[in-house]
Amino acid sequence: MPVYVLVVNGLKSFREVSLSRMWALPADLSFDSFAAAYARLRPNVLNSVRLVVPATVLAAVVGSLNGYVLAHWKFRGADLLFPLLLFGMFIPYQSVLIPLVQFLQWAGQTLGVQLYGTIGGLVLVHVVYGIPITTLIFRNYYATIPADLVEAARIDGAGFAGIYRHVVLPLSAPAFVVVAIWEFTAVWNEFLFAVTITSHPARQPVTVALQNLAGSQIVEWNVQMAGALLAALPTLLVYIFLGRFFLRGLLAGALKG
Repeated sequence: MPVYVLVVNGLKSFREVSLSRMWALPADLSFDSFAAAYARLRPNVLNSVRLVVPATVLAAVVGSLNGYVLAHWKFRGADLLFPLLLFGMFIPYQSVLIPLVQFLQWAGQTLGVQLYGTIGGLVLVHVVYGIPITTLIFRNYYATIPADLVEAARIDGAGFAGIYRHVVLPLSAPAFVVVAIWEFTAVWNEFLFAVTITSHPARQPVTVALQNLAGSQIVEWNVQMAGALLAALPTLLVYIFLGRFFLRGLLAGALKG
């Protein structure tokens, strides 16, 4: 139903769109609203791509290494560290906004690394916030790898990095697919961190720019509907074409852990 409302109102002209005709089909098809929305959102779509690609890759790599260590290299305190990492998934975004902004500003003033107000700072935030869930997914998936396989590699002389590179990593494709889809969707659709950290319109991702389409005096509902559909299109396509891999990979790590 939401998709239907977005499509039919996005295809209407500004004169035709109204609350009373919200469910009605357009009298005349018009793609002007999609063209207008695309023209205004295009720079911010590129910002979202610059944000989501490195954030997804880095969160997946860090989660993979964490999961590998926690599944096959038990150390003192591992049973305490893992629940503490998982606790990070339950911390509300709103509760960390003030210290987060202060830290990013401090990094710029003290370390000379400009993070506040930049896409790079937003990437760092999403990587850190993604570590708990990516660690959980990889740890559960790696727990399904037979311990005898890892032990045989140790007997053959492989060390920490060798076992990861030659044994664990080649078997990790399903887990990487799950994490990539999860992180891509979460980062692309996120709004609160984006509007808090990137205040300059030229550096904001598409979710913030979409909110700015509302304007201050006249709301062009047809352009807003078209913009919402364009902004949701990447995640929609990911689930349509990769959804079956997401479920398959998720179930692959669901039997242990």
